[in-house]
Amino acid sequence: MKISTVIGDTLADVKRLNIVTGGVAELPEGAKWLLRGLTSNERYLIRMEKDQLLAKQPALGRPQATCAALIPIRKTASWWGLAQDERRRIFEESSKHVKTGLRYLPAVARRLHHCRDLGENEPFDFLTWFEYAPSDSVAFDELVAEIRASEEWTYIDREIDIRVVRDGA
Repeated sequence: MKISTVIGDTLADVKRLNIVTGGVAELPEGAKWLLRGLTSNERYLIRMEKDQLLAKQPALGRPQATCAALIPIRKTASWWGLAQDERRRIFEESSKHVKTGLRYLPAVARRLHHCRDLGENEPFDFLTWFEYAPSDSVAFDELVAEIRASEEWTYIDREIDIRVVRDGA
C-alpha cells in the first residue's frame, strides 16, 4: 500500500484497508482512521452521459482487477457556494470529467461515495474507489492526471491518493 498526499492534510500510514459495507459507528480497535461515505444519485450527469456510463462501466470485483485506488477529496467552500448549474458547467463543460472518464472504460471500474451527505464534519466530501488490472496502471495514472489538470481540481483543498493491491494478487 502506498499513501500519497496530493494536497492538504495527510492521513496516517496504514498497512492495509478494510472495506466494510454498512455502518461503522466508531473507529475499530487498532484502526488509525475511518472514512465513511454512501452511494447516491449522480448529481451532475445528463441522461446521455448516464446511459454511456452504464453501457461501458464494468462491475467492481473483476478477478483481473487486482490493483485499486481510493482517492478521498474535499472541495473548497467556494465550490459549495456555487449554484448547481455553475458546478455542472465546471464539472463537465469545462473540465470534461465524464468525457475523460469514459475514455478509460472499461479498463477502470469506479464507484463514488458521497461523504458530505453524512454531515459537513466528515474529513472528505467524496471517496472514489477505482479498480483496474496491473496492465492498466499507466492508463489509470493518465486518467487521474487529466482530471487533476482540470478547472474542477482548482476547487480541491484536500486529496489523498491511496494505492493498494488485492491480497493474494
